[in-house]
Amino acid sequence: MTYDVKIELENRVEEYSFGDVARQANGSAWIKSGDTVILATIVIDETEIVKDDFLPLTVQYIEKSYAAGKIPGGFFKRETKPSDFETLTSRIVDRSLRPLFPKGFGHPTQITIMVFSADKESDLQVLALNAASAALYSSDIDINTSVAAVRAAKIDGELVLNPTLSQLKQSTLDLYLSGTKEDLLMIEMRTFGGSEIEVSEMMIDPMIDPTMGGTMISTHVSNAISENELIEIFTNTQKELFHTNALYEQSFKSIKKETKIIEYKAHTINSEMVKFVEEKHIDSIRDAMNQMAKSERSTALRSLRKSILETKEDWDEVELKDAIEKVKKEQVRSQILNARVRADGRKLNEIRPISIDTNVLPGAHSSCLFTRGQTQALVVLTMGGPKDAQMFESLTDDGTQNENFMVHYNFPGFSVGEASPIMGTKRRELGHGNLAKRALEPITNLDGQTVRLVSEILESNGSSSMATVCGGYLALKAADIETSDTIAGIAMGMVSDENNYAILSDIMGLEDHDGDMDFKVTGSKDGITAMQMDIKLGGISLNVLKEALYQAKEGRSHIIDIMLEAESKIEFNDGVLPSTDFFHIDPSFIGEVIGQAGKTIREMIEKFEVAIDIDKKDGKVKITGKNKTGVAGAREHIEGIVSKPKVEKIKYEVGDKYPGIVKKIVDFGAFIELPDGTDGLLHISKISKERVDKVSDVLSEGDEIGIEILEFKGNKISLGRA
Repeated sequence: MTYDVKIELENRVEEYSFGDVARQANGSAWIKSGDTVILATIVIDETEIVKDDFLPLTVQYIEKSYAAGKIPGGFFKRETKPSDFETLTSRIVDRSLRPLFPKGFGHPTQITIMVFSADKESDLQVLALNAASAALYSSDIDINTSVAAVRAAKIDGELVLNPTLSQLKQSTLDLYLSGTKEDLLMIEMRTFGGSEIEVSEMMIDPMIDPTMGGTMISTHVSNAISENELIEIFTNTQKELFHTNALYEQSFKSIKKETKIIEYKAHTINSEMVKFVEEKHIDSIRDAMNQMAKSERSTALRSLRKSILETKEDWDEVELKDAIEKVKKEQVRSQILNARVRADGRKLNEIRPISIDTNVLPGAHSSCLFTRGQTQALVVLTMGGPKDAQMFESLTDDGTQNENFMVHYNFPGFSVGEASPIMGTKRRELGHGNLAKRALEPITNLDGQTVRLVSEILESNGSSSMATVCGGYLALKAADIETSDTIAGIAMGMVSDENNYAILSDIMGLEDHDGDMDFKVTGSKDGITAMQMDIKLGGISLNVLKEALYQAKEGRSHIIDIMLEAESKIEFNDGVLPSTDFFHIDPSFIGEVIGQAGKTIREMIEKFEVAIDIDKKDGKVKITGKNKTGVAGAREHIEGIVSKPKVEKIKYEVGDKYPGIVKKIVDFGAFIELPDGTDGLLHISKISKERVDKVSDVLSEGDEIGIEILEFKGNKISLGRA
């Protein structure tokens, strides 16, 4: 392979080859970085042009198992449906490159990115976008702007750009920026799970030496990042992003193919129709704007269109639809920019009314119905053990991984009044679920449990993913799961013209559709845990971004206050909610708790229907059960064992005689408890000098009898009557 370009970046070297492979495509780029090799291609269908006002762009990111020397796991030894990582990476590339295509570009376009070789340190999501951008920039399509990605990490308090995967695992921050040499286009951000710190807490515990005066307990602390710190990181990361794009364009300029002349969609707005609608039907447009639900607004605009066509029979309905849409959009935007009032009458920073109901599903472990305006999410939580974790295989990791915190987001058509069937999970649903997971995971302390959150969107008029975050947090609290902070989510928007701009809090669907920005921010009152931003303008300044972040913080604080009030009123589903309890015992009592050959602990597990884990080193006990009653009963039983005066073990010898208690009668004899709690077997043949046909005819459980040590067989003791 001949490499045409070698580019040295911060913490990484990229080599590019153009034209050696995939030569039938409109553009292709073969990229090598470390031992990772990726091919990106772009192909357009010149025979077809989509007439709708939509860019028919499809991005597919595909990983091949052979790239890491693996054979696909499972029954089928061939790559099948895309993994979550592949789908999410496809979305990142799509959202970054879509803004580059000129208005009127209507040819179906396919971008394919294939990973042919992968090492354990390369950032595949960054390289995938850079390869796709290089293929697009060097193609014969009339696009002369490159897009690049830069990832930032924060390791030991220091900012690291383009970290390796090993470095990223040590980071408290994962920030992914994409943009051109002039504009920031997209942000994906999350903080990693909180750290465990030890906190001194004064407490009296009968199982801890009171002379200690207290004990050390672990507390989960989130790594939410403040707005000021984030802006500083954006500033430094953006410099590297702009520098990278300048290098790309300088290096790829001589590689670019001759531009192909293609047909663009002729999309002109009929000025006569626009003027007619503005002069004669502006009030009807305003009335339609006030129909907040998408289905209601669409019905109102459709009725207006039909009524106009009754008097203007020679007008084209499609042209009239475009004219009405243009007037509506301009009305929405001008009202916000000039009157500083939104279509539903809210102020720019005003949050819609919120109502919260927790544990509305009595048969679920926990649930929350979160309603904000006309957006409603029912978030349901299910708890499980380690074996319930989702298994997955990553190309860059050794072996199978387990995901024990899952957020699944579902968006049925009825939520927006559409008559559409519920099919498989779409990319958007996967992306929204992933955003909610990234928002909540850093503050959740699962301690070995598996948790699945499912968000069913029952109604949607903007920001259902943020409703999922809020409902998800309250579902965690309704399941009595420990969290380090209260997390809420808010969707921000922006409307701007050449001279002015307005930042909107808690945007609805109309403002998302007709606005210039969709900016989702999740976090606590003090900091941010996750973020996702898409810009429709082609870029955003850091000053505007900073203003949006602080307005989002104000909105989050308002929502969190309402959530905290709802949290204080939670009533647990005690009958079905699994319970976990942690406590410590004196490690010297562990033998008594476990019992001979595990007998005591097995009896507790069966009686109380719980799982019991004991750390023999420090005496930490974890009890997990189907309900609180069983867990409490098991703890009480263990505490009863360790509160008894400890009996010293007796060194038994053959021929020794002791009093014993009949603990259990079986067909072949009776188990006898010796003075130190050790069990021995009195065989039926040793019970009496006379023949015994039925043990219960001679002995009863609880009887005290004299016994003699006859024999030792490993850990078992054979007894006779004294």
